[in-house]
Amino acid sequence: MKVLDIALKDLTRSFRSASALVFMFVLPLMVTGLFYFMFGFTARSGGFSLPRVKVAIANLDEGGPKFQASTKNIPGSLQADTMGELVTGVLQSEEVADLLEVSLVPDASAAHAAVDSEAAQVAIIIPEDFSRQFADLNGQAVIELYQDPTLTIGPGIVKAIMSRFMDSMSGVLIALDVALDQDGSEDYRLAGQVVQEYLEFSLVDAEDPAEALLDVRLPQGSKESESLLVQIVGPIMGGMMIMYAFYTGTTTAQSLLREEEELTLPRLFTTPTPQSIILSGKFLHVFLTALVQVSTLLLAAHLIFGIEWGDSASVALAGLGIVITASSAGIFINSMIKSTKQGGVIFGGLLTITGMIGMISVFTTNSPGSADLTGTVSLLVPQGWAVRGLLQAMDGEPLIAVLVNFLVLMTWSAVFFLVGVWRFNRRYV
Repeated sequence: MKVLDIALKDLTRSFRSASALVFMFVLPLMVTGLFYFMFGFTARSGGFSLPRVKVAIANLDEGGPKFQASTKNIPGSLQADTMGELVTGVLQSEEVADLLEVSLVPDASAAHAAVDSEAAQVAIIIPEDFSRQFADLNGQAVIELYQDPTLTIGPGIVKAIMSRFMDSMSGVLIALDVALDQDGSEDYRLAGQVVQEYLEFSLVDAEDPAEALLDVRLPQGSKESESLLVQIVGPIMGGMMIMYAFYTGTTTAQSLLREEEELTLPRLFTTPTPQSIILSGKFLHVFLTALVQVSTLLLAAHLIFGIEWGDSASVALAGLGIVITASSAGIFINSMIKSTKQGGVIFGGLLTITGMIGMISVFTTNSPGSADLTGTVSLLVPQGWAVRGLLQAMDGEPLIAVLVNFLVLMTWSAVFFLVGVWRFNRRYV
């Protein structure tokens, strides 16, 4: 009971400090609030929307004897006799009307001119031989995208839609290859029948045929009513919480150095209470402080910003991993320094740098080209694993995945705690 008494006494003292309360609770919520209101929205408004991308399409496709497809199941009951008509029809469908504002132009020059004059942000030029090349198993079907070089979001949306569409249609080529190989015939009139049957079969069972081609969906575990703003702010709040939890763990453990300099700790060691009990109470104080901080921030962020952290078991496991790792890291760092004067410099530099590295994955979640590399870099520090576990819970990943990440954090914590305790025991023997 003496361990708990010491921990609760120090805990009460910590929460009587106004500066500590601001640092633990106000700053993480304030930083997140800045991001939240930076976008100009309110919680749960669902008001985040992108301006429609203006797209000019020059469909020059002349079709060909190897490709003739009437695809009654294409969105809007489009009758497409060429691949160019199929692409144009999908981009003009209602399913992407909230994203794209499509206009048709007669030729490539007009498409380029539309972008150059800023009448369109992106131009899509479908060449004359697009259908022939697509139906030819040895051909190469290419679509030209011409964009305003000063823009990134709009052209990126168009590229993503076109990539998804062409990836879906690549199944047609596979079907053609298999059908012609099995038939043993070079009669390419069969190609049109194969394309027709493939498209009808692949789209007929879909509730919305456009989804079979475009597959626009929310991240796992998110709710349709959840605004995009909340999806953006959630990981940011999680990263801020983890960064400040490590600050709290370290500054709370610094009380050992402060009491040592004030000579209150040596006097405490002269009492009948064993040194191991006293140190255990001090270490428990660090853990309880971080536990209160993380628990409060999780609840406050949910109530203030409407953030859904995910399944309760996964969130609890991720949160516990954050608390234990932040506490043990604080004990370890303080065991390596000799005075509080050294601590200020080391805390500010070390925790800021490692915290920023750990948060890299928060800002690269939707950047496929760099997510793998930066995600790996973030795992070089314990904050990165803590962020990863929380994001797994938010994305609705299986509990086993969160558990594996938790075990990695426990490995970090065990090393930090054992080394820290060993060094403190040596110091006070």
